[in-house]
Amino acid sequence: MQRRQSSKAPRLSLQGHHKSQTDLSAWRKGGGIDSEKSLQNQQSVNDEKYDSQEGSLEQALSYLEKVQDCVALKKNSVLQKHLNAVESTALEQGLPPEGFEILLKVALSGKFADTVNTRLLKSLIPASVVPENSVVTAVSWLCVSKCSGNIQLLFLKWLITVFDFIDHKEQLHALYGFFFSFLQDEKMCPYVCHLLYLLTRKENVKPFRIRTLLDLQAKMGMQSHLQALLSLYKLFCPEQVTITLSGKMKSYFKNPEGPWKAAITAVRQRNQGTSPLSQAVFLGTSQPQSRKRKWNAQLVIPATSTNTNNLEEEGEKNSVYLYSTSRSFPVEQLQTFPQLLQNIHHLEFPSQMGSVLTNPLLLHYMNCVKDESIYLRLYYWMGQMLQEECTWCVVDKPHEEEFRSFLETIYKAECLLQEGFSACEEFLYKTLPLWDGVCCRSEILKLVSWIPLSSSSDIKSYLYDPLAQLFFTSSIYFKCSILESLKELLQNWLNCNVIQMDLEFSSLNTTLSGLVNVVAELVHFVGWISTVALRLENNSTFLMYFILDFYETVCDMYVKYNLPLLIMPPAGVFYPALLSMDSVNLNQLCYIMYRYRTNLVAAKENELNKKKILQFKFSNQTYQEYNKYIIAMVGCLWTSSAFQKDIHSQGLRMDDKLLSKTAVKEIKNSFNIVYHPALMGYSVQFLQQVSPDDTTLNFKLIKGKKWDWYLEYLYSQGLKGLKVFIESSISRVSQASRSKAGNVEA
Repeated sequence: MQRRQSSKAPRLSLQGHHKSQTDLSAWRKGGGIDSEKSLQNQQSVNDEKYDSQEGSLEQALSYLEKVQDCVALKKNSVLQKHLNAVESTALEQGLPPEGFEILLKVALSGKFADTVNTRLLKSLIPASVVPENSVVTAVSWLCVSKCSGNIQLLFLKWLITVFDFIDHKEQLHALYGFFFSFLQDEKMCPYVCHLLYLLTRKENVKPFRIRTLLDLQAKMGMQSHLQALLSLYKLFCPEQVTITLSGKMKSYFKNPEGPWKAAITAVRQRNQGTSPLSQAVFLGTSQPQSRKRKWNAQLVIPATSTNTNNLEEEGEKNSVYLYSTSRSFPVEQLQTFPQLLQNIHHLEFPSQMGSVLTNPLLLHYMNCVKDESIYLRLYYWMGQMLQEECTWCVVDKPHEEEFRSFLETIYKAECLLQEGFSACEEFLYKTLPLWDGVCCRSEILKLVSWIPLSSSSDIKSYLYDPLAQLFFTSSIYFKCSILESLKELLQNWLNCNVIQMDLEFSSLNTTLSGLVNVVAELVHFVGWISTVALRLENNSTFLMYFILDFYETVCDMYVKYNLPLLIMPPAGVFYPALLSMDSVNLNQLCYIMYRYRTNLVAAKENELNKKKILQFKFSNQTYQEYNKYIIAMVGCLWTSSAFQKDIHSQGLRMDDKLLSKTAVKEIKNSFNIVYHPALMGYSVQFLQQVSPDDTTLNFKLIKGKKWDWYLEYLYSQGLKGLKVFIESSISRVSQASRSKAGNVEA
């Protein structure tokens, strides 16, 4: 009778919630009494259906609990009926917490054949939580060996799948040694390692357990599940695990095969669709949650009560322990930054590593403590989730929005930590060749911008080649998105790995060349795809803006980021920008060339003063290429001699005979600051202001003093890049600017 009341209590609250939803829906739709009645009728039908299912489930649980002797399934219509009731209720609504202890006891006690036990275990789909007591009781049945090995194995797979749904785990942690004893079973070993990996704390690492794992490894070979547990042990106690372990594997554990995950997802979505409060009841909070491995779960204390006040009372009772140094501080009670600071050495991380991603306080903790065991746990969990949920790698994963939200959560965590996750990097390298460039585009490109900097030689085949294929075959907007992502990737590399060079002078001395090579490869790659893209898109000014925006970062790598590397843009980018029809692009180019000059001058001064950065210096080719570009720019914009003096192999130099055949008047002046297509609009406006009565617009009048006035007019229109370039690269203007500044100071 008590069970009947507890199972019906949630239904009554849900019924009230449904009614309020019905009223609100009718009001929004402006429906009348008929629509409201129809919805209420539909609701009453659903309530009757749930009443019937609950009654059938209670009868089934009562029957299964009372069975004493072994019962065969064949020709037993009563047993078949109750099994069907359990299965249908589990798949439709999930099982209530009180049903797990009964079903686990029946499945593991050996009363029925393996066929029945298998069906019962596969029906263990939680509607809310899995009580810890029921799991501990089930584990105790493993001691009496009444169930077969296959059933034990299936139970372990279920336990791993629903691990995050277990309301408490202290008693499970106390059973660590019991689970460890099952490692000797070769079939169960991978799943036992998986479970131990989720349960392991520092106090669980003992010398005898390390020896056992090493003996098993010697017996079985380099198994990924043993490597995972040994890696975790070594991170907790590096002085005890002295062997060298292989690098990070793509996947430590195989996914526990079983029907539970898909069924849990379906039940969650169905329950949330009918009642968003169902999860709030489960966790004692009004924030709805979702699926297994709750990556978007809030860190709150799982409560068996449906009243959140109970949670507050429990917090008040435990408040006396909040700042105690004699016990660990549970992260569930971590609410404020002062709490984090006062308990930073006593925090105990949750078993659900995915919940860390949504908790800024725990992310701050990760950033401060740099505990490698945390990163290893997160690496495994994230790698597994990305592999399982990727919508373009798994055929039966239609929930793109859910996966998109997951990727966005990872990106926000990376932004807070200011570093990328290695599991995310491996996921991108593995899936980019299969990506269509459409699904989750924004989120994928954001994650690309946080790929960790490494000296891996595989980055071309894993990252650049797949991106290039998508880049050349996609729209101009996708091209711009990739360029923006690669610019942010470069900035993140420079910020995270190079800006601290002075603080770690000795340690980075051996790896700086590798970092320089990786950054140079990225810059050359962007230069190549930019050159091709400008040809494909007919020198689009929109595309040019993103290309030059990337080179605004490249041109300042020496001065701003302390990296001894400068790479000039290729001619296929420089000359289209110089001859652009848009003043914004031309102004950008002028500013970039000014910053290149600033960086090269600083590098030359450091070289002359013997202040070289870790023995690196720029090659003469960099200076020569810069000088060629400057000659072309000054020849175009100032001296009107670009066609004669440009010495670049891909430049503007042409014979006078060829120029005369164009039949263009004043062709030599075509690209100076008066006649340049990007600046001609300013020339017209200037002449209209200087000579409002002259309607002929004679551009030849802009010379002498009017030339200087015209320069000031251009500067006043916001062309700051043009200003700093002319003042730094043209001697007459530079001298005049310095003397003007001296007069102001005097």
